Amino acid sequence: MTDHRPDPFDQLRNAPAPRPRDAAKAAALAAARAAFEAETEKSKIPAKGNPAARRLMSIFASFKRISIMDMRVPIGTAAIALLVLPLGWQLYSSTALSPTQSVSRPAPAPQPVEEAEPAPVDTRSEAPAVTTMPVAPEPMLESEAAPSMMRMPSAVPPPPAAPITLAQDSAMSPAYVGTSATEPTGDEFTSFDEQRLKIAAEEPVSTFSLDVDTASYSYVRRQLEDGFVPEPDAVRIEELINYFPYDYPAAPSADMPFKPTVKIFPTPWNDKTEIMAIGIRGYAPPAEAIPPSNLVFLIDTSGSMDEPDKLPLLKRSFALLLDQLSDTDTVSIVTYAGSAGVALEPTSSSDKAKILSALDELGAGGSTAGAEGIELAYRLAEQGKVDGTNRVILATDGDFNVGIDDPKALEQFISKKRQSGISLSVLGFGRGNLDDATMQALAQNGNGNASYISNFAEAKKVLVEEVGGTLHTIAQDVKVQVEFNPALVSEYRLIGYETRHLNREDFNNDAVDAGDIGAGHTVTALYEITPTGEGQVDPLRYGSETTQPAASDELAFLKIRYKLPGESVSQLIEQPVTPAVGYDDIAVAGIDAQFATAVAAFGQKLRGSAYGSDMTWAEIEALAQSARGIDEGGYRAEFVRLVRDAAMLEPDAE
Repeated sequence: MTDHRPDPFDQLRNAPAPRPRDAAKAAALAAARAAFEAETEKSKIPAKGNPAARRLMSIFASFKRISIMDMRVPIGTAAIALLVLPLGWQLYSSTALSPTQSVSRPAPAPQPVEEAEPAPVDTRSEAPAVTTMPVAPEPMLESEAAPSMMRMPSAVPPPPAAPITLAQDSAMSPAYVGTSATEPTGDEFTSFDEQRLKIAAEEPVSTFSLDVDTASYSYVRRQLEDGFVPEPDAVRIEELINYFPYDYPAAPSADMPFKPTVKIFPTPWNDKTEIMAIGIRGYAPPAEAIPPSNLVFLIDTSGSMDEPDKLPLLKRSFALLLDQLSDTDTVSIVTYAGSAGVALEPTSSSDKAKILSALDELGAGGSTAGAEGIELAYRLAEQGKVDGTNRVILATDGDFNVGIDDPKALEQFISKKRQSGISLSVLGFGRGNLDDATMQALAQNGNGNASYISNFAEAKKVLVEEVGGTLHTIAQDVKVQVEFNPALVSEYRLIGYETRHLNREDFNNDAVDAGDIGAGHTVTALYEITPTGEGQVDPLRYGSETTQPAASDELAFLKIRYKLPGESVSQLIEQPVTPAVGYDDIAVAGIDAQFATAVAAFGQKLRGSAYGSDMTWAEIEALAQSARGIDEGGYRAEFVRLVRDAAMLEPDAE
């Protein structure tokens, strides 16, 4: 059998008619008589109710009140029975899975067939037989047919097709991002190398900026739910971990906006290493202490936003945010699409009808002039500047085609505006045109955060449940520095934060920008550390690598620098890390420690990391499942489902 199957109706027209069979004719006539008698008896049964109000069965009726439809039913049944038998048999015989040959010839013009007329005689049977035409098999013996009904032979079922594996499916689907090859999705991400293992004796100090962005997790979730494996650069492990809330101790006051929590416990994917988890929870001020906000919505209305998960979702998302604002807040709307324009002058958030009307009137169309829109949005933010939060919220699919073409020049522009007290946050929408690299760069230079709004539920999480962290900053330029004791720690590795690396000297330099923490935000950083004697790196053959006796029992020393909003001089938090924070079992360390580690393992395996990939999906799922806890928002249960999705798309190696 070839892939190109001939049209069975062409074969019917070109094949010779089968020989008439007396048994089949008698059976057909018997069935027709039985159908006619049944319908006749049925028509004799009087209708229920008033005959004058009987249901109309035909638009015409004879003077004898006999429905024409009643007469056509038995006649039509008999005619159909006479037609179906030879045509059905010929269709079966011409399409049966038997080795046949066929000839290619022009199809004859279709012949009109009238209803309830005898079947026309196929005169083509008188033509000379063509030996290459399909020949109908011999008719059934009379003994094969039941005396009271006709029985058509059942078609021979084709052999079962081989099941399609996920690997084959990924090769057939051009949009699929599989393990063997990564197909471009149209979205752009910053390329980065994974954090490498470092020797504590050679590089004892690790410095990085905290990151509260969550865009990576939202994007990864959408890809997996749609049946695709995200490309490795789309998986930023720290953003996966920080997507979830953790129950860290609350900060004591606004002057000391967070207090670090440190725990050390066994690594689930390597029995020779341990995890050192650092967690902080941002101070959440009471509602009456929240200062007013001056918000400028910078909305991309270019043609690329004309999709259901872009501009329409954006409007609904901002409507959610509007309900969270107080009467002291102001809202402005600037659009960019070919040329920038003001869609709404600064308006009190109490005038919701006016703001919603301006949102509703927005439409997508035109090219993208992102930089021009940003300049206008900042001018509007400066005009309405308040003693509180002044923020531009950029909502876009991330495509900037005209304006300031140089990305570095655009970042410098935003960085200068940041120094004037106006921050920038970015909300990404849609897929296929997402420029995540530009969005991340703009948010980092604008002292804001980047989120990816994949659906309405994500909009609710970012703009309703976490609105304080999204809008109100409680600490700026937050930097973390950890010094490991080489006498007790031979090696270490920071999990994630590749794009947030800082030089050692940057920690004490207040001019170096770093990430900001919003009200109520929780941030987690994980180190995989190797105790002395269990190192993976061989000692040097030549040179000195002797380890001095431990001066104390401290495994590491943690330092955090931050600036209070509006201040230019940083403050310092210091805390030694001692064996007192260690646990022999990860289950004893608490559900937050377990869950953050499960997310880290998930991200490493999804990226194809050189570390931790030996942990199976089932083990990751079990660890996450045991750490679900109360899970009020259902986010941890959702993560467990994502682990199962990833396991189906990228099965564990045998």
